[in-house]
Amino acid sequence: MNARGNTHTLVQARRRDSLDKRQRVHTALAALEQEGRKITHTAVARTAGVSTWLTYTEGIREHIEAAQQRQRQRVSQPVPARNPDARLRTELELARQEIRALREERDQMRQALRHQLGQQLDALSTTVLTGRVDELTRNNQRLADQLRQATDENTALNARVASMDQDLEAARTSLRRMIRNENTAR
Repeated sequence: MNARGNTHTLVQARRRDSLDKRQRVHTALAALEQEGRKITHTAVARTAGVSTWLTYTEGIREHIEAAQQRQRQRVSQPVPARNPDARLRTELELARQEIRALREERDQMRQALRHQLGQQLDALSTTVLTGRVDELTRNNQRLADQLRQATDENTALNARVASMDQDLEAARTSLRRMIRNENTAR
């Protein structure tokens, strides 16, 4: 994939993230309004899990201001009792949306990481890789030669030790005979 395709993917991901955040703001605004809680930019941002800055952007600000206007008009009317079930359902839906968004972000990051690793592998030239393989082959051959030499030396030393053990045993036997002969001669 080229840089242009990667840019397109990132732009699409950013667009989906933006739409998701805006949807969360609308859902949070509806929940606050339904629960009769005071509607402020901060309250909407906190409930939606977005930055307060987003609540002042065009397309969001107008909805918040309209909800605030409706809330001011209802001040003269009695406030209905809060419905905890509705709030829980709203929080559950917001949590589900956040989980979906996080899963999408995780999948996008995995894909981007795979893409980046692929590019890094492609960037390594075959000349560099061939040179490295040749170097490792030479090192392997050198180590194999050293191992063979050490094995040969070990075999020769073991044979020498065996020969010396035999010589020692023969010397002991000869010494015993001499001592016996000396004792019998007296």
